[in-house]
Amino acid sequence: MFRHDMSEHQGGLPAADGTFRSERLEAAFAGDGWAAYLLTRGDRLAGFAFVRGLDGPVRVLNSFFVVRGARRGGVGLRAVREVLRRHPGRWEVAFQRDNAGGAAFWHRVAQEVAPGAWSLAERAVPGRPSLPADLWLSFTVSG
Repeated sequence: MFRHDMSEHQGGLPAADGTFRSERLEAAFAGDGWAAYLLTRGDRLAGFAFVRGLDGPVRVLNSFFVVRGARRGGVGLRAVREVLRRHPGRWEVAFQRDNAGGAAFWHRVAQEVAPGAWSLAERAVPGRPSLPADLWLSFTVSG
């Protein structure tokens, strides 16, 4: 569902068998320096958060997804607060400029966790010159 949602902003299509890329999913559950979190609403799965860079100086919220039926209900904000709390330090989060809902969400998160002490930069998507540049939020979460 995450890849399907992102295809609106990144133009990705599924493979011939109907599946999308899964290397980040595999890395999140098995890779060094990664952590994977499943988000729930009640007893139901509502999304996930994948963090990379836990073995380096900057943590990256590599992928973050909340199913449409659980959006705007606080699931995402509660989850991201918990993930950030578990891994204090420098953070970066990327999102697509044309993802208005995601942009508003991440600006709200940055202002909440690092009021006035966050930055926003545009960076090209590595290895994908045909895609528009991503926007990257950077901030620090104290322990």
